[in-house]
Amino acid sequence: MQNSILLQNLSPEELSDLINKSVKGQLDIFLKDLNTSDPDELLTREETCKFLQIDSSTLWHWTNKGKVKAYGIGNRRYYKKSEILECLTLLKR
Repeated sequence: MQNSILLQNLSPEELSDLINKSVKGQLDIFLKDLNTSDPDELLTREETCKFLQIDSSTLWHWTNKGKVKAYGIGNRRYYKKSEILECLTLLKR
């Protein structure tokens, strides 16, 4: 029972602090993983759809409307991860 937590004699404030620390730790790990990957990395269509959690038809429409930029090598299309993240930032405003 190394990973168990006893809630006896734990005030609501202490429980709240414990939960906040745990959530903050997991969020820090997530943000670190997101920011340490190469932002100039090229993503395929499939990788871009998975990253944005969208359908390929949505990506196609966004590309045709100029919302995201696609780069071509031969008949393949790639998307820069940094530009995808930049587009997401603009949508938040």
